[in-house]
Amino acid sequence: MIPGAPGATALPAPSGAGQAPCHHGEILQGVFLDAAGRRCAGLVTLPMSGPGSSAAFVRRPGAEPEALTVAPADRTKAARAAVLAVAECARRTGQPPCGGELRLTGEIPVGLGMGSSSSDVIAAVHAVADSYGLRLEPSTVAGLAVRAELASDPLMLGGRPVLFAQREGRVLEVLGPALPPLVVVGCALGGGKPVDTLSLPTADAADADDGDVRAYERLRALLRRAVATGSAELLGAVATASARRGQQVLGHPEFEDLTVLARRAGAVGVQIAHSGAVAGVLFDAAAPGLRRRVRGCLRALDAHGIPATRTFTTFDGTTDPHPLPKEIPHHGPAQHGPAHRGVDRPAGPDTPRRPARLPAL
Repeated sequence: MIPGAPGATALPAPSGAGQAPCHHGEILQGVFLDAAGRRCAGLVTLPMSGPGSSAAFVRRPGAEPEALTVAPADRTKAARAAVLAVAECARRTGQPPCGGELRLTGEIPVGLGMGSSSSDVIAAVHAVADSYGLRLEPSTVAGLAVRAELASDPLMLGGRPVLFAQREGRVLEVLGPALPPLVVVGCALGGGKPVDTLSLPTADAADADDGDVRAYERLRALLRRAVATGSAELLGAVATASARRGQQVLGHPEFEDLTVLARRAGAVGVQIAHSGAVAGVLFDAAAPGLRRRVRGCLRALDAHGIPATRTFTTFDGTTDPHPLPKEIPHHGPAQHGPAHRGVDRPAGPDTPRRPARLPAL
């Protein structure tokens, strides 16, 4: 039967789905040298399993490419990414670009530095590609993400530790196969108030002096060694040094208290989101008395008025299905309230939203 003829059954619109994870801020962020000796901004994120973004995209063949809607309506960066992805996929398949409908869901709090916008953008790109029956290369996804939001986290690359040029969408260095095993006690500085990343001073590579670049390159070398040798202690030292440098911009009043309580609890260091409020106390997963150390850290955070959020590990989820070692209890607000759902995602830099609710993490 000819489609469109009387009695014909309408063909379903081509559709696709995509997902992307989040992260827990950065281990290292600064200005580095690429293979050609050129300065560029780069970062190494701390992967975290669990919360993420999901996208569903329905193509509308024949509709103008600009006729693309997104829900929730404030996810403008993801909408831009979908338009760019449609153009790329249409070019690859020889079809005319068209409009469509993009729907996003997720559990990532916005404005805490956990990559919520990058996760939305990457999930949207994956969903569009899936609707065309394509699977785009990570380098292509990274390029589209940077075009959509000017800078992107490396969430399209999985959990491998990489130094990523976030404004150029390219890998500066693969540091190794996996991070040393860590247990991370997450917390939120500044009372968990979302940070408007657009209001932060821009760490432009052109503005970094030679001393800054040398310092970042030393930290890069130390992190490379930490990954190669599986040294949680060395990684913790790098993360703490990077977090301390980040305070020149963020200026969290609780940061010194955090470093002191981490040291007293037997942690190897601390890490922060360089564009948000989330932070983590890092423990060597192989350290003796780990349960005691984590519990002591949680008590100290409470005593200093720093809200604990989620305790997790850097273990590869494909080999360790549990979010924590069996001897480590899951602590944090998630025990005392409902999980945070995408419908209540808090305020972020895109558009005004509701304040952060810490049980989200």
